[in-house]
Amino acid sequence: MNLRRSATALGGAAVLCLAGLTAASGALADGGEPPAALFGDGDPEYDGVWRQSVALLAQHTAGVVPADEAVTWLAGQSCEHGGFAAYRAGTGADAPCGEEVLADTNATAVAVQALTALGGHDQAVQTSVDWLKSQQNDDGGWPYLPGDTSDTNSTALVAGALAAVGEDPADTEQGGASPYDALTSLQLGCEAEEQERGAYAWQPEGDGELFANDTASVDAVLASYGSGLVVDPDRAGDEPVPAPLNCAESDGEEPTGAQSAEAGAAYLTGALERNGGHLTSALAGADDQPDYSGTAKAVLALAAGGHREAAAGPLQWLADHHTEWDGHQDSPAGVGLLVLAAHAGGEDPSDFGGSDLVSTLNALGPAPQTIGDSGEGEASDEAGDPADSESSEDSGSTGWLLWVLVVGVLAGVGAGLLVSMVKRRKTS
Repeated sequence: MNLRRSATALGGAAVLCLAGLTAASGALADGGEPPAALFGDGDPEYDGVWRQSVALLAQHTAGVVPADEAVTWLAGQSCEHGGFAAYRAGTGADAPCGEEVLADTNATAVAVQALTALGGHDQAVQTSVDWLKSQQNDDGGWPYLPGDTSDTNSTALVAGALAAVGEDPADTEQGGASPYDALTSLQLGCEAEEQERGAYAWQPEGDGELFANDTASVDAVLASYGSGLVVDPDRAGDEPVPAPLNCAESDGEEPTGAQSAEAGAAYLTGALERNGGHLTSALAGADDQPDYSGTAKAVLALAAGGHREAAAGPLQWLADHHTEWDGHQDSPAGVGLLVLAAHAGGEDPSDFGGSDLVSTLNALGPAPQTIGDSGEGEASDEAGDPADSESSEDSGSTGWLLWVLVVGVLAGVGAGLLVSMVKRRKTS
């Protein structure tokens, strides 16, 4: 992978996964503890709302009724205008959102999905949706932070939130363009190498050139199929293998929305097959290590398109290899994504490759009100004994926490550094 591809991929990963330093909104004081209502023991500065939302969505799909305080904490993170920051250390009148606490579209979109699924927050959700719509760019897409350039991940996450509340994302337009128009403009077409056709870029290069980005592609395909992070397993039907772009008969015509979604799914299917069932991390120093969260989202995307057979391969790979995901058992977002993938694929998350993911997730947050049929067991040894979480802090969770910091730094540095890297490469 050359420097330009690496820079673009890293930028997409940073924006997608966690809030960066530019959006940091309040770290724990030295020696402080995270809120008791929050999932996970790590500092929530960059991912508090994200990990809480994913955890609550996963519990909901598993038939678990979350603790009231967990839901109340998430709802209370909303700014007065409806947007959510990555984390707000204080939420009272003396801690308003503003320059010190920056709301972002990613945290807001995932919080909307969680609060919608759990119910009882209709007015608050509508306020958040209205805020998201007010941040739409003239190209139909969304940036991570208001006022910035649209990117694929943010656009897809917001589109997924709109779908989750029952709205058709195609009906939300700005400048005559919808989020689907924005996504299609960031998709590689027939001019790209054959195996990259249908992939999505995170953002275009300065010269407008697009480079395939798996992190962007999984989100874009999921949104293009009209779905958020919760995919009904009934959607994973018997659709044929996703159809790639038919460049021989395209005559230069732009693909329809359905064709774009299928082309993206075809790209993901090919990438998964080339890597033995998983996607590969683009983070620096990863040495072509598996991208577990990206693979889980690929399952969601393919299942949302009705491609049961295509989704089955990566889902089985996750079942076979998820215990190799360093520190995932201490990560609410990591375990939550695995639960969501199992749910989308029609598998039991309480017995996923020998792991009881539901019990593992429940142990990472406040005790739920009730536990559904799929979450009655204790976490297996493979999934990680919650009682051992403290002793494993310096081992299993180290990789996850380091990854969090790396992503946060990358996002904080922002696109400016990425562009400067590209320029230095071009002039060297």
